[in-house]
Amino acid sequence: MLKRQVQANLPTKWGNYNIFAYAEQHDHQQPHIALVHVDANTSDVVPVRIHSECITGDLFGSMRCDCGEQFEASMNIIQKNKGVMIYLRQEGRGIGLINKLDAYNLQDVGYDTIEANVHLGFDPDERDFDIAIEILRDLNIQEIELITNNPEKIAAIDQSTITLVKRIPVIIPSKRENEQYLKVKQDIMGHLL
Repeated sequence: MLKRQVQANLPTKWGNYNIFAYAEQHDHQQPHIALVHVDANTSDVVPVRIHSECITGDLFGSMRCDCGEQFEASMNIIQKNKGVMIYLRQEGRGIGLINKLDAYNLQDVGYDTIEANVHLGFDPDERDFDIAIEILRDLNIQEIELITNNPEKIAAIDQSTITLVKRIPVIIPSKRENEQYLKVKQDIMGHLL
């Protein structure tokens, strides 16, 4: 069962936040994270981004995806509107970093992102957004404005006790390196781009 393990203050380039780590056990090495703006009013409608870890995009600035740019754009919205970033440790749509890098190699020889995951024996998307629902409940957040283009995240909220007040799109212009990736997200996965 997922539990809040620790909370601390975290000053960032986007302002001051409280950081919460969630895991089943206190010694868990990769906890899920919630960054809550110190001035967030969790009893009101809260802007929320549910962001799945993408070390290649978030940390190294990969241009194969738009994840890092979505993270940055979302944090700017969260900073301005005193919201919450939920950072789920579900690298590579839930298949992990090593498998994601194997999928990159398959993409380099012609597979799209979905075909690569399936070829490796995974579903196109292995992520579990119910984890974010548990975190929102722990933070006593009842109503949100969801910063997303992903219909699966919208569906997860709609099927929960959390009220989705509106969706805030986060549109990142494509580049040559991620044009096919974004096309698959839009045409096959139904992302609202």
